Amino acid sequence: MRNNGFTLIELMVVVAIIGIVTAIALPIYSSYLVRGKLAEASTDLANFRVQMEQYYQDNRSYAAAGGGCGVANPTGKYFTYTCAIGTTTDSYTATATSNANTGLGNSGDYTYTVDSSNNQSTTKFAGSAVTYSCWITKSGDSC
Repeated sequence: MRNNGFTLIELMVVVAIIGIVTAIALPIYSSYLVRGKLAEASTDLANFRVQMEQYYQDNRSYAAAGGGCGVANPTGKYFTYTCAIGTTTDSYTATATSNANTGLGNSGDYTYTVDSSNNQSTTKFAGSAVTYSCWITKSGDSC
């Protein structure tokens, strides 16, 4: 009579294989989720810039009557947006700063900007100060 089943060694091999696959897949998946959330900033800033250019065409100024930017700041789930008028009303800088408790680390761990000349920059990435003249979405990217 032969016993059908698995030996303890076979079960331990399967558990080890599952552990190795999980150790490889989990960081890759986490990185994928972060990159998906970062796309909000670049999309919203690009749309905001287009709206600001349309406002400028109509008003010959980026500033509204009260002194702020002529277009309402975007609202997002993962980022907070601000806009500052330059020393003249012919320039502005819009900034996207990551929010806390959204899977992007602490508040401000990711910061992206765009200005009236369409100069795009990343000034903070994954909690570290950086200087890129483009919007990066993953570690190791360059312009």
